[in-house]
Amino acid sequence: MHLILFVLHDPDKLYELMDGWDEAGVSGVTVLPSTGIGRLKASDMLREDLPLMPSLEDILAAPERYNRTLFTLVEGQEMIDRVVAATERIIGNLDEPNTGILTVIPVSRIYGLHRKTD
Repeated sequence: MHLILFVLHDPDKLYELMDGWDEAGVSGVTVLPSTGIGRLKASDMLREDLPLMPSLEDILAAPERYNRTLFTLVEGQEMIDRVVAATERIIGNLDEPNTGILTVIPVSRIYGLHRKTD
């Protein structure tokens, strides 16, 4: 079993990517909004002039554009390859800037995962 973790740079491609993963055979995906330090710096959310306790108006003054972090569990190298291929077909070459970061992590144990039966 492996955990595929993908930080998607362009959230406008989220639904197309989820459809691609579904077509590749992924049975479930969790999606979280996320951001990195680079985007925080670029959006002035780390401004030194922000008050210690900023108001909602201070925070909303600079619109934030979040990444999307997707994760799923898959079995076997063939499934990993299918998910990576679907991702690059939709997003483009992941070695190019501003596409995303995909990692595959071996999972030794899982608790609380209940598989659906047909």
